[in-house]
Amino acid sequence: MSVAPTNADLALDGSAAAGLPPVGQSPRRFTINLRQSGIYIAFAVIVVLFTILTDGDLLAPQNISNIVVQNSYILILAIGMILVIIAGHIDLSVGSVVATTGAVAAVLTVNHDVPWPLALLITLIVGGLIGAWQGFWVAYFGIPAFIVTLAGMLLFRAVNYMVLDNQRVGPIPNEVQTLANGFTEGYLGNIGLGALGGADLLSLLVGVVAVGLLALAQWRSRSGRLKYGQVVEPLWQFAAKIAVAAVVVMFIVVQLARSKNLPWVLLLLAGLVLVYSVLANRSVFGRQIYAVGGNLQAATLSGVKVKSVTFWLFVNMGVLAAVAGIVFAGRLGQGNPTAGTNAELDAIAAAFIGGAAVQGGVGKVVGAITGGLIMGVLNNGMSLIGAQSETVMLVKGGVLLAAVAFDVWSKRRAGATR
Repeated sequence: MSVAPTNADLALDGSAAAGLPPVGQSPRRFTINLRQSGIYIAFAVIVVLFTILTDGDLLAPQNISNIVVQNSYILILAIGMILVIIAGHIDLSVGSVVATTGAVAAVLTVNHDVPWPLALLITLIVGGLIGAWQGFWVAYFGIPAFIVTLAGMLLFRAVNYMVLDNQRVGPIPNEVQTLANGFTEGYLGNIGLGALGGADLLSLLVGVVAVGLLALAQWRSRSGRLKYGQVVEPLWQFAAKIAVAAVVVMFIVVQLARSKNLPWVLLLLAGLVLVYSVLANRSVFGRQIYAVGGNLQAATLSGVKVKSVTFWLFVNMGVLAAVAGIVFAGRLGQGNPTAGTNAELDAIAAAFIGGAAVQGGVGKVVGAITGGLIMGVLNNGMSLIGAQSETVMLVKGGVLLAAVAFDVWSKRRAGATR
């Protein structure tokens, strides 16, 4: 015989009395967190808008490929920048470091005939040393990162000029150019896609694997929250979210497979996103980054080695700037004195548009990538419709201001409702 629950039973965890779903169960109604999902909604709106304005040219196979290749180095920088901003710092020097490391790679391979694998390794070490130099002044000498990296922006631009003797050096070896501009071969041949024509089978299989890994990661995350009694979205909403993500990923992959297959730099970028997402979300170092940015005093009292975390964050930023420098130099086919100009602004904008908080402690790697793609789509879409450069700058500036204003507004709203 079943016994109806009493009021005391319903109020054991306070959820029923408060009108909330029981702990560990999903609410039945549709829920959405604008602070977490707003960036993806905005990205979708921008893509749809420019698809209409360009009569579908924005989503043409060749154009999607161009967006990925042209913005790859900014997206690489955004991965490092989001971690620096989460910790409550900023790095204004990355554009100059991109130029300097690209110059080092070009001079080593072209002027000194250093084998390209060794040259790239040396370039990454140089980037790490640059990051260590700046990290020392920020972490152990106590100079604000804004000042240190502002000085670095000037210093390393000058170093770039000296390394290149203020002239272009090239051509860089084909292997490096292939990393930046090349595409995977059709190892398994093409298959027919009806009205869409043929597409590379290997690229399609990569897309299917990517969708599977995404679904698995999201399912494990949801299961973990349920295990600890946290409220999650309804199962149908979760499934719909995965389905939408799968459609988007496979659409992009199909378009790339119809064009020139997957860009090598996209595979590099995907690997970096995977590694740094795991680092930020599932490692001790990642939790320490959020702790330092969220509450510096509490992190210190909790035993976090704040100086060490800050130092290694800037070392990491230097290495990623070197990766971006190699990619950019490979794309140009040469070392260029003007390389990386304003790259720091685009990387910082990508991080803030992608959901990073001005005060630190908040942000995701995937969000920074989405923010970088928004900037890339804006640049590309407005170029396709023939917009003037000043119009592009006005729109990008407005989008950045709106993103930061939304972050500030959401925090005030959350504080007012507590």
